[in-house]
Amino acid sequence: MKIVFSPSTKTSNKEYIFFTASCMILTALGIDIMLPAFAELRRHFSLESNSTATANLISYFFMGQITQIFFGYLTDRKGRLPILRLGAIIYILCGFATIFVPSLNWMFAFRFFSGMGAAAVFMTSIASVRDRFSGDDMARAMSFALTILLLTPIFAPALGVFVLKFYSWKAVFLIPPAFAILILIWSFRINESLLKEARTSESFFETFRKLKGILVNLHFMRYTIAATLIFSILSCYVSSSERIVGEIYEKPDLFPFIFGGMGVLLAIFSLGNSYFSKKYGARKMLLIYLFAYVSFAIALFVVTYLLGDPPQMTIFFILIALILGLT
Repeated sequence: MKIVFSPSTKTSNKEYIFFTASCMILTALGIDIMLPAFAELRRHFSLESNSTATANLISYFFMGQITQIFFGYLTDRKGRLPILRLGAIIYILCGFATIFVPSLNWMFAFRFFSGMGAAAVFMTSIASVRDRFSGDDMARAMSFALTILLLTPIFAPALGVFVLKFYSWKAVFLIPPAFAILILIWSFRINESLLKEARTSESFFETFRKLKGILVNLHFMRYTIAATLIFSILSCYVSSSERIVGEIYEKPDLFPFIFGGMGVLLAIFSLGNSYFSKKYGARKMLLIYLFAYVSFAIALFVVTYLLGDPPQMTIFFILIALILGLT
């Protein structure tokens, strides 16, 4: 599909990039800031301290991300801003609803829809960057936005801990939808990047038939399955990290520092990946990363088997940090 660029009469490129970075933050903020509040949430719903039920709040949020395909179609058909605002509204309403629910099951449902809203905002913001920039300019814009995104795991848990010192878990849960309100208001300063003549007229079923052609491509599916498995491991750690630090190792005060430190390492690995992939080739670096990933995972298994479960805290988190950095 040929892209028709819209004139940037309302928004400077700098503001547009900051807006995109802020949109992308919604996904990470909707996860990381809540992790320190899980212990208080378990007490609120009268759960055992070793309960893993609260981890499902992360799982259901991630499950909502599968709607990116649907929102991707809608944004190509209806334009970027309408779908971005729809996603922000869903995110806001479901975010506020989570603090009023009578049970954890209701919270799971609203977290799923919050994930849908975040998926819509994330998808449309990235599509808008592709509309507005090209070549090196697009690479620089995305690099800045992703850098801001990678900083979120560093400061978000610490912010959650700080808020918990003065307020309840509900205040922590309200921060992401409150931030989404600012995004929604800000969006009215942004000009639409996909003009009407550039929008697709295909039906969803026609688009879905094209998608089926992609799914039978074995080369594509191998990479997709590998990426899905690795992302699943990452999501499992994120959803259980609060309990690992607070309940298993009994160091809840260290959680924001451990989680934030891993965020720093993840950012460093991500920036390094960009450099090495350009220098040595993406395929070669992928094989090196996969080999290192499996090696560190085996090392963690051996250490746990030989030294006991759980292994010594420092060794465990060093190996986990290296594994997640390679993700």
